[in-house]
Amino acid sequence: MLVAKAVIGFFTSLGILSNLLSISTLFIFMLVVVALLVRVHHELLQFFQSCVPTSEQALANLVARGDDKLIVCLWLIIGSSIGTAAYWGLSDGWIGYTITVPIWVIGTVGLWVLVPHARNPELWGVPLVPWLPSTSIAINIFLLGSIDKASFIRFGIWTGIMLVYYLFFGLHLSYDNATASGEKRMDDGAQLKVVEDGVNTSATGSGSAVMNVGNASTFGGSF
Repeated sequence: MLVAKAVIGFFTSLGILSNLLSISTLFIFMLVVVALLVRVHHELLQFFQSCVPTSEQALANLVARGDDKLIVCLWLIIGSSIGTAAYWGLSDGWIGYTITVPIWVIGTVGLWVLVPHARNPELWGVPLVPWLPSTSIAINIFLLGSIDKASFIRFGIWTGIMLVYYLFFGLHLSYDNATASGEKRMDDGAQLKVVEDGVNTSATGSGSAVMNVGNASTFGGSF
């Protein structure tokens, strides 16, 4: 990894690298905040965990069921944030903001009022949910809008390559490892139960033998 990064850094200008780093960081931050909202409203996350671990089945189940309110509110927040960033970069006016900003407010209010929290944090939680996460989504997307088109093309190419690698190799390897680990835990648990049962049986047998010896001694002593 060190050699690969050194080669890329040696033959690539600092401006290109900084833009790619900015895109990846802002994009990941935005995804983390979206995941936070999904986590807070839990029903969709619980649904995904119950899906068969294949992308086709998960997509079919999502279309069939899904949490419609959560999905609609998230799309309103993300779509209005993209519209605000695009209008900022393409126009010098302000009329477009009268459309995108109210849509963002409607999406956030809908998430706040219509989608209840599935759990409350026990020790520490993000304050002002969903207002602070929704604002974070808007800010990250707005900053993404300030990066040039060529950097987005490079980011899209590398992201596509990584997705192909993940779908055809990483996903199956992760699932196989998780399945193997689960089976190993089940086998270890079964073996432990057998050992515990054996210990209990041995202890019971030993106790019975001791009681029999004691009874025999008592019986013999009575003669």
